Amino acid sequence: MQEYEQILEKIEEIRKTKGRCIVSIDGRCTSGKSTLGTYLKEKTGGELIRMDDFFLRQEQRTPQRYNTPGENVDHERFTEEVLLPLAGNEAFVYYPFDHSVMGVGSRGVQVQPSDVVIIEGSYSQRPDLKPYYDLNIFLTVGPEEQMRRIEKRNPDKVEMFRTKWIPLEEAYFSAFHPEASADLVIHTDSLTNQQGSSVK
Repeated sequence: MQEYEQILEKIEEIRKTKGRCIVSIDGRCTSGKSTLGTYLKEKTGGELIRMDDFFLRQEQRTPQRYNTPGENVDHERFTEEVLLPLAGNEAFVYYPFDHSVMGVGSRGVQVQPSDVVIIEGSYSQRPDLKPYYDLNIFLTVGPEEQMRRIEKRNPDKVEMFRTKWIPLEEAYFSAFHPEASADLVIHTDSLTNQQGSSVK
């Protein structure tokens, strides 16, 4: 996609100016965040960190938390383990979420200082996290295509997405408007991106 090449150009421009570039990729589920994150990692040789490694621990999954927009991620641990060391350009270790224990896993992932770091996943552009990034990308997809992709990818979890995960995401988008403040917005309804993109 032409937009992917444009992202690479922006990353290189920022890297040359600042010495490195920290990229965030937020957006609606099934919009292609993981695919773009993998692509950028392969093309830049940078580090890729996924927000899915920071699911809420079992004890954090309270009605109060779910009812607060943007709280469906362990942003506290993400800030401490990832963003603060990144801000200091330090090596660090973070501990991905382990579904078998519904909590933090015991195997750490080591990350060395890198010219390019890609943060990929929903809620990555919360207002408290956004200041750490140099380039914010938002991917979006229409509701009909989104449900088609969910039915194809997770046929056994369609209702969970429809009634829980999508409403939680949309509450976050409505509260904080990451799409409106992103540096680059890409619509991914079709492979040829016929809906186009908007760049700021």
